[in-house]
Formats: sequence, structure tokens, C-alpha cells
Amino acid sequence: MNKEEIRQMVLSIGADVVGFAAVGDLSIKAGTGSRRTILPGIRSMIVMGFRELDGGLASDIGRISMHSRLGQMDLTKSCTYRMAKAFEDRYKVKAAPIPASYPLNMEAPYMGLVADISLRHAAVAAGWGSSAATISFISPRFGTRIIFTAILTDMELASDPPVTEILCNECGLCVDACPANALDEEGKTDNMKCLRNSQPFGIGGAIGFIRKFTAAPPDQQKAMIMIRSS
Repeated sequence: MNKEEIRQMVLSIGADVVGFAAVGDLSIKAGTGSRRTILPGIRSMIVMGFRELDGGLASDIGRISMHSRLGQMDLTKSCTYRMAKAFEDRYKVKAAPIPASYPLNMEAPYMGLVADISLRHAAVAAGWGSSAATISFISPRFGTRIIFTAILTDMELASDPPVTEILCNECGLCVDACPANALDEEGKTDNMKCLRNSQPFGIGGAIGFIRKFTAAPPDQQKAMIMIRSS
């Protein structure tokens, strides 16, 4: 099986970068379950990256930035499923698609903050980025503006060479720029601070809005709907 053939397949349907990791080379410490539980007989992982749109991130209008993120997530889901299906059809192997986000394990203690597999560790193992002191992942090409998906497979593939370049000089700019102050503790990201700031329309925000909406009188409910949809 030709890795370059697979790489070109992945890139041709919308991914910006792809890497390979043999299961024996994976050092993934985060996750709600083991890789072998998710897919018995797993031998390799194909990790795909999808860049953020600079224009979407630069917009101060929430509708624009949200549309950019929703389009990105739709692309990741479509590409990952299509590639998993193509692997099974072409190579007669098993392939399990791992999404970038939902569905997540919302039960305690995970509360949607820990995925089934840590894709940032997988991306490091697949040779297209590295971890840093404060930022969880940096790509030589896209910096931190990238999200990941993966395909677990019983196809045997060798790992790509790791990134050896030092991508973080620990200048502290990311700490100063974080709007949630989630990086204030050295070597740690406060996930709850990050979540509250970065996902105002996530499930937590939606639950809070529903509680306020159901307790409000009818005229105030109408105003809340208009504000929420604007």
C-alpha cells in the first residue's frame, strides 16, 4: 500500500495536511477509551489537518466567524467519512473515522472536554507538528490555526518522520493574547475558561439561554429571541 497514493487521495478532497502514525509509535495519553477498544486490530492512524480561514477569524461579526467554523467542521466530517469509506472500498481494510468534535462524551468527569482520542497527540506522532509549553499544538505551515481528524485502520503503515524543528520560542504572546486568561498557569490550559469564552453558542450557552428563556415573561421571550438571532 502506497502512502503517497493515500496522501494525495486525502489532499484531493479538501484536507490541507496528512500524516501517518504506526500504532506502536503513538504516545497518546488523553482519551476516554483505548485505541484498541475503539477499533480492535488497529495498526495505524491517518491524521488529517484542516486550516482555519484567516478571514473568518479576522471578522468581528459573530455570524461571519461562526459560518466559517461551521463550514470547516462540515468539511472535516465529510472528508473523514469519505476517506474511511474509500480505504475500505479500495484496500479491503477496516477504517474508523474519528471526528474533530461532536459527538463527545458528556458524562462526568469528561464533560465534553476529553475526546475518545487525543488528536493533537496523534498529529505530533504523525509528523506534522509539535507540542509547546502553552499552546497544545503548532504546525510549521499553519501555526495554531488548524484542527484535526483521524482514521483508525488495521492497514499497516509506517510513521512519518517527526518534526524536530523548535516551533515555540516561549515568547508569551499567546498567554498575553488569550481573551479567557486560560493560559495563565504555566504549562497548563484551563479548559473550562477556554470553553466558556470560545464557545458562547455551545451546549453550555444553549442550556443557560433555555433556562432564562423559560423563566421570562412572553414579551421578554420575544426580545430574547430577536437578540439571540441577530
